[in-house]
Amino acid sequence: MSDFIQKFKDTFIEKDRWTYLTDGLKTTLIITFFAVILGMALGFIIAVIRTTHDKTGKLKLPNIIAHVYLTVIRGTPVVVQLLIIYFVVFGSVAINKIFVAVLAFGLNSAAYVAEIVRSGIMSIDNGQFEAGSSLGLNYSKTMIYIILPQAFKNVLPSLANECIVLLKETSVAGYIAIADLTKGGDFIRSQTYEAFMPLIAVALIYLVMVMIMTALVSKLERRLAKNDRR
Repeated sequence: MSDFIQKFKDTFIEKDRWTYLTDGLKTTLIITFFAVILGMALGFIIAVIRTTHDKTGKLKLPNIIAHVYLTVIRGTPVVVQLLIIYFVVFGSVAINKIFVAVLAFGLNSAAYVAEIVRSGIMSIDNGQFEAGSSLGLNYSKTMIYIILPQAFKNVLPSLANECIVLLKETSVAGYIAIADLTKGGDFIRSQTYEAFMPLIAVALIYLVMVMIMTALVSKLERRLAKNDRR
């Protein structure tokens, strides 16, 4: 036990190496938060474009662009997309690496959010669109006020899972030298030549964050279910 405590002190306490993890965690949360916002916003827009085309035949050009975007993003690894955006798209300019990470992970997440939301919209009975028309609502208002709220509740678990996946995907941000949580653990390992403790600490922090996110989503689902019964 004393050896474990001493090793813990040597790994984390000496030279305040624990700050690598706290600073890295802050960076990871910043990237995840803004990437989720970007992914959700863009994903919903793409989903609406694709479902509008499927149901009305309109928006042909935007639908083609969206289809190509989804094919490319979902067909290539996120780490490759991150490297392309950093070294190719912004290779000739000085740019904030966290911004690049947010952009890369957000664009990647948007492709999956779009298909999740699209499946939710398509699962809503066409009678809901007819009900909106009978109330004097056009297609856009019917989508906003009637269809999307129902679709959101239907796909909430899948959207939550996408957020969790996105959180874990940010662990590859170190490929462009961002000092995120995973990179923080790697910094400690490189200084102490001890891999077990820093990597286990990183894994436990990710595990705790995922458990917290899962608990929050479960609570939200129960609240929505309770509102439906009223």
